[in-house]
Amino acid sequence: MSAKHPVVAITGSSGAGTTSVMRTFEQIFRREEVEAAFVEGDSFHRYDRMAMKGEMVRAFAEGDHTFSHFGPESNLFEELETLFREYGESGTGKVRKYLHNEEEAAPYAQEPGTFTAWEDIPADTDLLFYEGLHGAVATEKVDVAQHADLLIGVVPVINLEWIQKLQRDKAKRGYSTEAVTETILRRMHDYVHYMCPQFSRTHVNFQRVPVVDTSNPFIARTIPSPDESMLVIRFADPRGIDFPYLLSMLHDSFMSRPNTIVCPGGKMDLAMQLIFTPMLWRLFERRDKAR
Repeated sequence: MSAKHPVVAITGSSGAGTTSVMRTFEQIFRREEVEAAFVEGDSFHRYDRMAMKGEMVRAFAEGDHTFSHFGPESNLFEELETLFREYGESGTGKVRKYLHNEEEAAPYAQEPGTFTAWEDIPADTDLLFYEGLHGAVATEKVDVAQHADLLIGVVPVINLEWIQKLQRDKAKRGYSTEAVTETILRRMHDYVHYMCPQFSRTHVNFQRVPVVDTSNPFIARTIPSPDESMLVIRFADPRGIDFPYLLSMLHDSFMSRPNTIVCPGGKMDLAMQLIFTPMLWRLFERRDKAR
């Protein structure tokens, strides 16, 4: 953790909705005139798209049916921890981009599914903002979570997460239901060992719970809308959280536990604005005092 150079990380698995949370933070940053260094978790994968396919074929041939994007073998956990630590110490660090599609790749004259070259974070940024799979990961060798000043988990219930992934991968990537299902099964070991434990290290968790039938996510035709969901917000440390204010601002919300608020799913953006704006103020107050 760092007083002078804060690190904020959003962590959640593929299809969980971390990108939507990132957009909310972008709004906060614009309003509060915050210059953030944005880091995508995909840029810390070990292999580009073609190399990853090759590694999957190799792993399968060797009898390994659990090799996935979630585990340490396919990610640069050490480099990610180094980035968080170096930024916290000096406001610097090495980053790159993963080019997901033709639009992102065109300015770099590269193929989609490749990485750009490593480069230094621009000088004089206000904070580091990470969004991806492993913002709170910890293993026997690394502990990324210890270097973050604010850790946020985005965790739909598992059936909703699968529905979101199925719909996204089929619509945007052209995958079949069978192919996405195979990916889900292959990732399950790493999901249990490297994804789930992160959400016990986060400071705030947002979990969307549908109130419609999601019993069989593999035949669902639509993603439950925010209005068909409730949002469970859990604070690891409820001290300093103004729960009466949040309850008054989030209509139809209630507290299910001393550290947990439940509100309508459509209030997610508002809830994040209300919760994270004062948290960022406190980070910057601490930063200004330290400097």
